[in-house]
Amino acid sequence: MTRTVGTTVRGIRAPIVKEGDDLVNVVVESVLKSVKAEGYALRDRDVIGITESFVARTQGNYVSVDDITQDIKQKFEGDIAVVFPILSRNRFSLILKGIALSGKKIFLFLNYPSDEMGNCLMDIDDMDEIGLNPHTEVLDEEKYRELFGQQVLHPFTGIDYVRMYKELAINDNIKIFLANDSREALKYTKEILVANVHERLRTKKNLLRAGAEKVYCLDDILNESVNGSGYHPQYGLLGSNKATENKLKLFPKDCKAIVNEIQKIIREKTGKQIEVMVYGDGAFKDPQGRIWELADPVVSPGYTEGLEGTPNEIKLKYIADNELSSLSGLEQTEAMKKKILAKGNNLVGKAEALGTTPRQLTDLLGSLCDLTSGSGDKGTPIILIQGYFDNYATE
Repeated sequence: MTRTVGTTVRGIRAPIVKEGDDLVNVVVESVLKSVKAEGYALRDRDVIGITESFVARTQGNYVSVDDITQDIKQKFEGDIAVVFPILSRNRFSLILKGIALSGKKIFLFLNYPSDEMGNCLMDIDDMDEIGLNPHTEVLDEEKYRELFGQQVLHPFTGIDYVRMYKELAINDNIKIFLANDSREALKYTKEILVANVHERLRTKKNLLRAGAEKVYCLDDILNESVNGSGYHPQYGLLGSNKATENKLKLFPKDCKAIVNEIQKIIREKTGKQIEVMVYGDGAFKDPQGRIWELADPVVSPGYTEGLEGTPNEIKLKYIADNELSSLSGLEQTEAMKKKILAKGNNLVGKAEALGTTPRQLTDLLGSLCDLTSGSGDKGTPIILIQGYFDNYATE
């Protein structure tokens, strides 16, 4: 019978895990239990995705606000400028609290009209009406309130982020500016903590060129253990999330070994060669709120070798409207399948691939996983994707 389904995605329910649990066994058993209970079969090149928080919780990779304070004191001598953090209770509020508890004077520079992720500090149309030039003009708190009001709420969270960050000060040691040129910070101190995510290396380079004496990024903070704390050798505080009012969960470590072990055990138990990845935020943008979802440093911190690369696909509707436009019905269907089976191994730049999405496979799959598992109470930290690498010619 002709196949009627292409890609399918299942959110796999799993137990609540804690530090020390055998993650590999939990993932394998959860998937195999679902296969048996729901009556489907695993196939070669299926993909298992595991949310990063599931991995990190079993690793117990946490840091406290006090750990952050201690590392800040170790790395900085004088006043600190904190440059371009994202606007987030979950991602940055506890980090800023830890910095403020150092007792140092903090000059906090926020991008405007929005942060790197698209979270806004003002309505962009209001900014244009005022005639404010975000490329050249710097606003202090007083000027910001004069122009935009005493309460500016985020459209989704209802938070006034300037007020929230200001209230984390210790003895009024946080002074906030809105600016888009990181070099403005050098008017106040030569010691800088670069807090943006994807543009951090460029920001750091520009500051050092302009005369900064000491520049660290968030991936330099807690990249080693402080008094027995958790740490991440590659990403430090990047990718961390608020766990309690005093503790952050770090991005997971050693993910490559974990996914390879899961792949190995599934192969031993089922004979199927599946792919496995750990995923965090998806790489997509919300058109209504203009927020780019990817606050983690990468979509996937670890994946099996079969997920390297980008898709190699032809555009069905382009071929149908051009090369096969004179055909219809079954004749067109069979011709399309032959076209797919005959496609080359590298379609980059070819007309037949026009309009396809040559993003990294892990970015595409991670986004699919993230949208499926959500960030709330679905209870499906494991995602099974089947048929992703099939095409219209696959029977």
